[in-house]
Amino acid sequence: MTATSEPNKSATDYTRADGTPAPGPDHVKPHPFDSVPHKPAIGSPGTTARTFMSITQLAMLTVVAVASLRSLPAMAGYGLGSVTLFIIPAIFFLIPVALVAAELATGWKGGVFTWVRLAFGERWGFQAIWLQWVQNVVWYPTQIAFIAASLAFVFLDPNLANSGLYTAIVILVIYWFSTFITLRGGNLFAKVGSWSGLAGTIFPGVLLIVFGAIWLGTGQPSETPLEASAIIPPFTGIASIVLIVSNVLAYAGMEVNAVHANDLKSPGKGYPKTVLIASILILGIFIFPTIAIAVAVPSSELGLTTGINLAFQTYFDTWGMSWATPLISLLIALGAFASVVTWIAGPSRGLLAAARSGYLPTFLQRRNKAGVQVGILNVQGIVVTLLAALFIFVPNINTAFILLVDMAAALYLIMYMMMFAAAMRLRRTHPDVTRSYRTPAMGLIATIGFLACLAAFALGFVPPEGFAAGAPGWAYPALVAVIVILLGVPPLIFYAARRPGWDQRTAAEKATFDDVLVNPPDDSSSSSSPPSPPSPPRAP
Repeated sequence: MTATSEPNKSATDYTRADGTPAPGPDHVKPHPFDSVPHKPAIGSPGTTARTFMSITQLAMLTVVAVASLRSLPAMAGYGLGSVTLFIIPAIFFLIPVALVAAELATGWKGGVFTWVRLAFGERWGFQAIWLQWVQNVVWYPTQIAFIAASLAFVFLDPNLANSGLYTAIVILVIYWFSTFITLRGGNLFAKVGSWSGLAGTIFPGVLLIVFGAIWLGTGQPSETPLEASAIIPPFTGIASIVLIVSNVLAYAGMEVNAVHANDLKSPGKGYPKTVLIASILILGIFIFPTIAIAVAVPSSELGLTTGINLAFQTYFDTWGMSWATPLISLLIALGAFASVVTWIAGPSRGLLAAARSGYLPTFLQRRNKAGVQVGILNVQGIVVTLLAALFIFVPNINTAFILLVDMAAALYLIMYMMMFAAAMRLRRTHPDVTRSYRTPAMGLIATIGFLACLAAFALGFVPPEGFAAGAPGWAYPALVAVIVILLGVPPLIFYAARRPGWDQRTAAEKATFDDVLVNPPDDSSSSSSPPSPPSPPRAP
């Protein structure tokens, strides 16, 4: 349909296949997806009509979604031992996730919902995308609490970081502002995420590395041992094993932006490159700045939300540049803000696709004119608002922080186990689907990732050292189990209670529900191309 064939048709008469309003061709340039074989998944808000995402932009989105500086102070307390604590989960978790997600994303659109649905059926596909979404609802307050601590240094009163009321207010203001950005639709979130990530995550990380090198090079004393033997962290019982295994979550999120793989001009070739670039940057951002923090700040002074700011404060005060502390703290807050915006846009968008398929009540399927999932985001915001109250009623900021982090961990690890299992099953049940990237030794790599997640999940019920001092031994595992059940079971209930009226898809959406292949078999580059293999059968 073109403007010349129907000159009197207004822009409001045009709609996407999922029913959301779309501008007419007389108002925008032709969408770039019209010039390439792959199309965006029906039901997802389209990118702008003018540009694709670049490989660098998507890699940056992945970095800011994963490499939060928030996790560094906890590891800095182990000095050089933090290198081991980062490398072990990188080998057994980060690398498997990166390789498996690259294959899945270049074979099928739609992220974990599509991958698990095709492997194990719609019930479990819905369960997987729900877990990816709901763990973020618990995670948002923890990330924004880190932002609040950085802003306290900007306001020249670091003691504010210990105020539960201050932290709760910052959580509410920043979360709802991030939601507003997401509701604008289009690629605004990508622009905010990539630029904020560069300024607030990459730059402070590099600056810490430089400062640490200068600190040691000028003969300043190190607050942590630097002997080669210190690279092995002290073993203090099962709690130390819990730390090593549960640290896999420092790398969580490699798969979240796979849902945007088809916003690249060539997803099959481009997405694996984004994974490689992001993985290298993430490792560098974690290891070297952590050591830079450890050499400047005594482990006894490191707070879970304030440690990185204290490191910069130490460096700047020593060198007579105290004025710079508020500036770098503002950049750190900006980087953490970028990750919040990135994660709001990804999982909730994936949940929308599942919701429109009839798995959630209609009020959760409501969208605005930009096609953004306003119903889901509003409910998400209400839950985040309630969780923010924990910082008011739990007297110790670190205690509230650890509680929320640990509750999100168990939920996310279940989703990763489902993803690894789906990758192995799809290799067997859909062998003819073209993957532009194929994971070498898929069975071995996916099994390693699955077992690492299973071990982390099981040990997540063991209280971290010093966390539950004075509390009954059963209290911590009981609390984790209750949260996992309360937040993990609802999708099974929704699926069992679903009604025909919940399915809000148009006829076009239903007809293309299984049109999820990145490289459809009937897409031939020329008439002389050999016949394409038949399409794989629909999964149950």
